[in-house]
Amino acid sequence: MTTPLPQIPDGSHLLDDAERWSVDELRSRQLERLQTTVTSAYDNVPHYRAALDNIGVHPRDIHALEDVRHLPFTTKADLRDNYPFGMFAVPREQVVRVHASSGTTGKPTVVGYTRADIDTWASLVARSLRAAGARPGDVVHVAYGYGLFTGGLGAHYGAEKLGCTVVPMSGGQTEKQAQLLRDFGARVIMVTPSYFLSILDELDRQGVDARELPLSVGVFGAEPWTDLMRREIEERAGMHGTDIYGLSEVMGPGVAQECVETKDGLHIWEDHFYPEIVDPITGEPLPDGEVGELVFTSLTKQAMPVLRYRTRDLTRLLPGTARPGMRRMEKVTGRSDDLMIVRGVNVFPTQIEELVLGLPGLTPYFQCVLSRPGRLDELTVNVEAQDGVGDERRTALAAELTHEIKSRIGTSARVVVMDPGGIERSVGKARRIIDQRT
Repeated sequence: MTTPLPQIPDGSHLLDDAERWSVDELRSRQLERLQTTVTSAYDNVPHYRAALDNIGVHPRDIHALEDVRHLPFTTKADLRDNYPFGMFAVPREQVVRVHASSGTTGKPTVVGYTRADIDTWASLVARSLRAAGARPGDVVHVAYGYGLFTGGLGAHYGAEKLGCTVVPMSGGQTEKQAQLLRDFGARVIMVTPSYFLSILDELDRQGVDARELPLSVGVFGAEPWTDLMRREIEERAGMHGTDIYGLSEVMGPGVAQECVETKDGLHIWEDHFYPEIVDPITGEPLPDGEVGELVFTSLTKQAMPVLRYRTRDLTRLLPGTARPGMRRMEKVTGRSDDLMIVRGVNVFPTQIEELVLGLPGLTPYFQCVLSRPGRLDELTVNVEAQDGVGDERRTALAAELTHEIKSRIGTSARVVVMDPGGIERSVGKARRIIDQRT
């Protein structure tokens, strides 16, 4: 039996002016803002001045939105090369906050915000929350990590801007997460989908039926997740699951948001970010509707404008629905840098996730382990069995998943069905790939 989902109060009267713009008005505003952004980057950021001069492009050459394709790409390497403050377009004294990536693969990427940038960010997260079904006065439980990571504070300021009561829980302390969801009666939770599954497991352990809690809306982001996982969450928790998109290099959470009334992809807030899809190999622009790498140019950022930032996220652009003037991006289910090539076959973790979720008896917790014991790469998928699943059924599940991976994805894999709790739990983004190859 399908769990009925809560009714969402109408929020059409709360829309921002930009959410009502026609496509023509939006494109006109975008061009004005693009010209201002390129001029600011050229005049104030030595990296961009050199990059533009190197290809012979000047801000005065931007006459139409299509001219964006003449601008140079920005990559994570560019941000690291200009560490810490070399990409700022305003004096450091005007930067009221900095965030940074973890820097696990080198120098962290640093981003800065003026006071106006912080206000814009808060307004866009508030807009995203409204689109997800949150309303002023709601209790919003924030379980994204706080600190240099943009998730926690981005969600926090946006929820306050909307007029909500914020529970700044951050990540970790899963037992306390469950307790506060019970005690404080949050209607909205903002968290990674994989960690929310851990919270649901903890509620089960405590004998609490999540469907009896006031939770009505989950705003899930920071990692790719599938529609199958959405259905699992909605069924177990009796709540709506919506997708939020963002990345620190462009702003943080709130670049795009799925609308609860349609759940058909994320509307990009195009009044502040201009999207493109490019071929991930050649960098050539692709038309709307084709799958490729998502690229963003900021249109209103003061402290750190970005030109054609390569996100490495794979998606496609579609016409707007719930917000007709703004295009949608299809749910991101893979990143070009998360691609595993196993004996010539392209494999994404979300493909494995979809197969795991389709087999009763397995939990959503899995990891892909890449190794090279000889001359060839090998893929091992470690996945947990549900409580009460015996050895005979585990053997059958391993064989079934092995067959599904071979027939549906096209590569061989060894499957290990582990005891419940055998996969490490993450309080943030799930660690889906372990690469043991030298």
